[in-house]
Amino acid sequence: MSDTAGKAVADLVDLLTVEEIDTGIFRGAAVSEQPGRVYGGQVVAQALAAAARGIEPDRQAHSLHAYFLRAGDTGRPIVYRVLPDFDGGSFSNRRVVAMQGGKPILNLAASFHRPEEGLVHAVPMPDVPAPEQCPDFRAALAAAGQKVPSALFDRLAAFEIKPCPPLPQGDLPHRCQWFRMAAPMGDDAVMKRVVLAYASDFALISTALMPHGMGFFSPGVSGASLDHAVWFHQTPPIDDWLLYSMDSPWSGHARGFARGAIYSRDGTLVASVAQEGLLRVKPQG
Repeated sequence: MSDTAGKAVADLVDLLTVEEIDTGIFRGAAVSEQPGRVYGGQVVAQALAAAARGIEPDRQAHSLHAYFLRAGDTGRPIVYRVLPDFDGGSFSNRRVVAMQGGKPILNLAASFHRPEEGLVHAVPMPDVPAPEQCPDFRAALAAAGQKVPSALFDRLAAFEIKPCPPLPQGDLPHRCQWFRMAAPMGDDAVMKRVVLAYASDFALISTALMPHGMGFFSPGVSGASLDHAVWFHQTPPIDDWLLYSMDSPWSGHARGFARGAIYSRDGTLVASVAQEGLLRVKPQG
């Protein structure tokens, strides 16, 4: 583990650890001195961290549903207002409004569940090469000749990412990538879910561009997340390799829809993800 990787992980944990400034009111730190659009995964993750405050320790988030309303400004803190809607015998529910400048930028609802035994089944993990057999994210992008903003690499500095080779073309556009923390993060089950929520927004909606021979950084393409949902099936072993399997069954009306399944290295399904995003393509020439 390098000092740089350890610092990047510590910085991410600090970023996603919101500060309580009043009862039910939390503040997430700004990420830059210069204005820019906040990464959607950051707002979702900070909102989940705020929602988890005060929840009984034996209850962990099992789902979240979020709507992005406005672009956030990286140069300003985000204020999160948490509404404690429900605490029952097995479940707790929280609503969170993320705000900047007095205006909401995201609405999120999260549900928490105490451990229970029940029926078990899961879709198996795709058959893909092991992470040791896959190229580094930066190397893969360079080999593909893709020009990526440096801010993206800053955002992902806390992770190791290894895209899998292209999968055989089937009925759905489908791709997979391995990821893990670049350095050990610790055993905090709440923060592991928060970090997974952060990572789950990366590259998902761009899967809807694959049938059209485009990527998120293709000329003329602009996009933004519209909504995001995560179902946590297990506490993710975020320090070890996780496989993010993504597909897109539909796009149209300047929107795209994508789904994700996140597996631990041993094939356990730890989370499911769904997202719709805005995808606009400006004609070239």
